[in-house]
Amino acid sequence: MVAACVAHCSRSFAAVLIRQGRITVDGQTRKPGYVVKSGEQISGTIPPADTPAFLPEAIPLEILYEDDELLVVNKSPGIVVHPAPGHSGGTLANALMHHCPDLQGISGGLRPGIVHRLDKDTSGAMVVAKTSRAMHHLAAQFKSRQVHKLYLALVYGNPLNEHGSIDLPIGRHPVARKRMSVHSRVPRPALTLWQVREHFAGLSLLELDIRTGRTHQIRVHCKAIGHPVVGDPLYSRRGLKRQLTQVAPLIAQVVEPVQRQMLHARQLQIRHPLDDRRLIVEAPLPFDMDEVLRKLRMNSR
Repeated sequence: MVAACVAHCSRSFAAVLIRQGRITVDGQTRKPGYVVKSGEQISGTIPPADTPAFLPEAIPLEILYEDDELLVVNKSPGIVVHPAPGHSGGTLANALMHHCPDLQGISGGLRPGIVHRLDKDTSGAMVVAKTSRAMHHLAAQFKSRQVHKLYLALVYGNPLNEHGSIDLPIGRHPVARKRMSVHSRVPRPALTLWQVREHFAGLSLLELDIRTGRTHQIRVHCKAIGHPVVGDPLYSRRGLKRQLTQVAPLIAQVVEPVQRQMLHARQLQIRHPLDDRRLIVEAPLPFDMDEVLRKLRMNSR
């Protein structure tokens, strides 16, 4: 509850404060997992959390587009977007600061110029503001849902239809707090449009158009319709690979080594902050996902 209501307060930091008695419920100390009842009052003081060191780092960037106002990068899988506890370095933000030192003053803190994010193991197109004007303009586009984002996801199973929509609210999982769920106690609207791009034995390549930007939206929605993303450590059941082996052993061999979710932000459409022209940027697939799809196509002939 505390972490959800207070900006920049993580769950672990909130738990420490609760155990220390610095946050109370009706004046009484409670355990971090205590469920607040209607009418009870939470009170306390949230001290500033320690800020991890943040330095420019010479990390290679794949730049898809750049001008004086913004740049679009093709984020590699496995890289965290910005520093956080446990990831003080080696992030996309560190790389951006090295590429463009002036970003330090754009949005400040640990997210210089970063308007949106992708999960650590999701690859693809991300836009970064290089000026305050671009930051405000892009942030407004995301808030008003004017940004168009297309993703590719390799999923388990073969949908009965060739296209469809998933209109299921998403919120924090009621028990597993690192996960999101369509069965949350406090859900927010979430809409995903999808269509099948390729069929394989026991697998499908989907193109997904997200109309909202909820955490883990595609991963949660794909699981909700019974087609979780291949390699997803949070939302894909272990038994799916075993089931695939029984149905299509050669296909199963291709995806057996996969260690991360096969999800890629392939296209980003925005309005340019300077002249409002539509800017469409395509992001090539990373090597691992491209190689998996190449092998699947070979085994499907």
